[in-house]
Amino acid sequence: MLAWLAYRWNLGGDIRIRDEAHARELADDTICGFEAIDVALDRGRIGALLRSPNGQVMLIRRHGAKFAGRLLDGHIHTRLDRTQLTLATSEKHFGQITLDLGEAAQHWAASLRRIGG
Repeated sequence: MLAWLAYRWNLGGDIRIRDEAHARELADDTICGFEAIDVALDRGRIGALLRSPNGQVMLIRRHGAKFAGRLLDGHIHTRLDRTQLTLATSEKHFGQITLDLGEAAQHWAASLRRIGG
């Protein structure tokens, strides 16, 4: 009975960001009108970073069986370890996430240092 309820309510599951278009859609769902000109997807497709034309950066991450997004500000904590970028926002309940961005990790880490500066 519980399994049927979970299925009917669309609970659980292993959701992933399908592609850049899906990441842009999720960003627009988070903030209506958010237009991304640069997108970096985590290799496991559990998160993404998106940059708007005016320099705003949004972090999209898996949150349970859905996705959540936040605009990043000057109170972000970042740590780069080769191709992995760990991000923590000032919002305690949003938590931290480590994204494997491959070659793009260094570029994004450098650009995030300029946010709010």
